[in-house]
Amino acid sequence: MKKRGKNYLESAKLFDKTELYDIKDAIKLVQQTSKAKFDETVELHVRLGVDSRHADQQVRGAVVLPHGTGKSLKVIVFAKDDKAKEAEEAGAEYVGGEELAQKIQTEGWLDFDVAIATPDMMGVVGRIGKILGPKGLMPNPKSGTVTFDVADAVKDVKAGKVEYRLDKGNIIHVPVGKVSFGDEKLYENLRTILTAIIKARPAAAKGRYLRSVTIASTMGPGIKINGQRLTEAVAARAKEQEN
Repeated sequence: MKKRGKNYLESAKLFDKTELYDIKDAIKLVQQTSKAKFDETVELHVRLGVDSRHADQQVRGAVVLPHGTGKSLKVIVFAKDDKAKEAEEAGAEYVGGEELAQKIQTEGWLDFDVAIATPDMMGVVGRIGKILGPKGLMPNPKSGTVTFDVADAVKDVKAGKVEYRLDKGNIIHVPVGKVSFGDEKLYENLRTILTAIIKARPAAAKGRYLRSVTIASTMGPGIKINGQRLTEAVAARAKEQEN
């Protein structure tokens, strides 16, 4: 059994572990239970009622958080000629082709957080897929990281774009900001990513889609959110927009 620290145990006394909280109440609690001496990241963990082993039940995408993640990300772009210049001007830390792939392959160099590639460079990137894939760094069209619009892709990442996708346990893990963001910014970021996940429900998914929704600070305990209420709220907003 994992031994918990004193701060964690004290924080766990501040709420009911069995309660399904309203999203705004959960945000207040995650700030109250943050006891670390650094500005902790607020993380979202969503277990879905799908089976990631089936292609028609995959859930993957990307969304720009209104207030970013609070983290400065390093971006690598695989591109050439004019597209390489566009990526550099947009603020990418590393831009290149064969030489960068070689560095990753031979040196195990992975000093970046997000990888972007133009479609014509995927032959080069594909050769290091076994290295990038397990790290969650492989460019993918579904997340907007395989594109000729490299300038916009880099700017989106810098503005707070996050990718969400299922792990083998059918759970999505994604950062939604820092504890220091406060109630409103965390709420807007959370609502944005949860809305995207709900709308990404595969047609093949049966039964309850949001099996569990939990938020926690880096070192704090998990606080459960009422997933059914979230789903109903998203459906209501969609209906209002249609009208």
